[in-house]
Amino acid sequence: MRFRQVHLDFHTSENIQRIGQSFSKAQFQEMLKVGHVDSITVFAKCHHGWAYFPSEENEMHPHLDFDLLGAQIEAAHEIGVKTPVYLSAGLDERLARLHPEWLFRDENDQTSWAKGFMEPGYHLFCLNSPYLDILIRQIEEAVRKYDGDGVFLDIVGVRKCYCHTCVNQLRSEGKDPRDPKRVLELGERVYANYTRRVKEAVHAIKPGHPIFHNAGHIHRGRRDLAAMNTHQELESLPTGGWGYDHFPLSARYVQPLGYDFLGMTGKFHTSWGEFGGYKHPNALRYEAALSLANGARCSIGDQLHPEGRMDPATYRLIGAAYAEVERKEAWCSDARNVADVGLLSVEAVSAGASGSGASTTKPDIGAARILLENQILFDVLDLESDFRAYKVLILPDRVTVDEKLAAKLRDYTNGGGKLLATGLSGLDPELKGFAVDLGVRYAGPNPFKPDYLRPFFELPSLGEASFVLYADGQRAELAAGGEELGRREDPYFNRDVYSFCSHQHTPSSHSGGGPGIVRSANGIYIAWNVFEDYADKGSLPVKETVAHALRLLIGRPTLEIGLPAQGVATLQHQKKEKRYVQHSLYASPVRRGTGVEVIEDLVPLYDVDAAVRLPGKEIVRVYLAPEGTDLAYKTDGDTVRYTIGKLLNHQMVVLDYKA
Repeated sequence: MRFRQVHLDFHTSENIQRIGQSFSKAQFQEMLKVGHVDSITVFAKCHHGWAYFPSEENEMHPHLDFDLLGAQIEAAHEIGVKTPVYLSAGLDERLARLHPEWLFRDENDQTSWAKGFMEPGYHLFCLNSPYLDILIRQIEEAVRKYDGDGVFLDIVGVRKCYCHTCVNQLRSEGKDPRDPKRVLELGERVYANYTRRVKEAVHAIKPGHPIFHNAGHIHRGRRDLAAMNTHQELESLPTGGWGYDHFPLSARYVQPLGYDFLGMTGKFHTSWGEFGGYKHPNALRYEAALSLANGARCSIGDQLHPEGRMDPATYRLIGAAYAEVERKEAWCSDARNVADVGLLSVEAVSAGASGSGASTTKPDIGAARILLENQILFDVLDLESDFRAYKVLILPDRVTVDEKLAAKLRDYTNGGGKLLATGLSGLDPELKGFAVDLGVRYAGPNPFKPDYLRPFFELPSLGEASFVLYADGQRAELAAGGEELGRREDPYFNRDVYSFCSHQHTPSSHSGGGPGIVRSANGIYIAWNVFEDYADKGSLPVKETVAHALRLLIGRPTLEIGLPAQGVATLQHQKKEKRYVQHSLYASPVRRGTGVEVIEDLVPLYDVDAAVRLPGKEIVRVYLAPEGTDLAYKTDGDTVRYTIGKLLNHQMVVLDYKA
């Protein structure tokens, strides 16, 4: 998989003339060189339904009079640039208007994306309809006719569809379409059939040809869905609604699965389909570096003008990032992440095919933010992961424990691993009691919301304090082996129409409501959904409390580094080269407009101290990459200490070793 990719959108209305008339092989090649691009995804078929080559299985765009796809592939291959081929699978507006009976319908009989045909927008197809046969023939034609370097199929995934085809199939099978579980089960079968047929069709023509089905999200815990692809592409445009902490959460799940993968951002100020929108070059420099630091290749989204001329400003912008990536690639290939902490994803534990609600995503988001902001090395895990690789396993907020998971957790703790469980985590699925020994007995849900936590340790920002927690909490009692590290304090009463105090909520009564934090031989239990709380409110005392608990459990971390909260640190291992690469990043996104996160200025940091613990490794050289400058270091047992004199955006420190 190449490091410097561009995803070149080309969704082009039939109401625009002169399609591709300004395309120039020389100009196309020049822009790829200016952008330091080594792979570009080009279009066989767009969301409007048009082909961009002479097609027997589709209709070529009515205002295109030459083979644009073939010309792009030829031009790119001539200069050594790969060309995966894009086909819109879920959307085809031309066919939607010819066969509206083949479209996806929700439970209210509305179409999607557009709810009907009297508003602008595309309409999603049901892949349980005759449309699938047409799509397969379109894919086969593109793969057979062109020497592309893969197939990218867009806007697909498991759907809960209520179209007449799906409803009639369920009824013919004796199943009730009013039961959402049965609808979802059919959606699973429909999607699996689609991916199977695509694989059979493509690999019959070109065995092993790369295939990726883009659902816009990599579902944690659905390894079966991941395996339907030959590689992974993590769509994550920070300014398009994903935010800057979305990609690390996804990457920290995907990299341990062993796939080649890339992080897909965009050159746009906002998101896809924005003509004339540009990020600051520093934003793309940071986003590309964030991919590298998390073991990923890079992809930047662009959209070609209907007339086919590549935009010079865009490729100067992309080139600012990719020139740096090109110099760094040698230290980023075939790397594995090093982690002290495993985050058992709530989305993975509750893995559902059609996506996740806030109750399953917020704990993951809040936990990842706390880990990132404290520069704690972590991976995101599912139930199939090997927990033994981690010093600490986080069970965030809503990980209830059945017998199978309880046995796996006992093996983990018996081997010396420690748990950090919060909220409902650790309880049995019926919520009657703890399924793992955390030094506490369950006393039911806490009736007060919000209430207060008084840790028996000083917080860095506050010292000793009692602070509010907004999320749901659970009552607990100390059991054998439990040590209280903080207590719950109840408010005087819950806010109600006949009993309220001040503007928001009732103050603490300073009366004890039982233990709030408990340490035992197996780990630490915190009695609130603290990660949901942090995802929603971002309270500093919550972050500091969790960080303190993690430090107690980790003991001697693999990495300690003096970065501020918005700094990102990872440690990647290149085993073949016998080296570790420690990545440090720093940028400060600001909000512009209505919630768009923007990176503009890159502010340098100076004299960043770091310590890396690598038992069993003798470090023989420490240097900056890609500069190659040797870095002074000291060793103390298994610990290597060094100082990064200047950090501007992204710095790699390489630690060569002999075993």
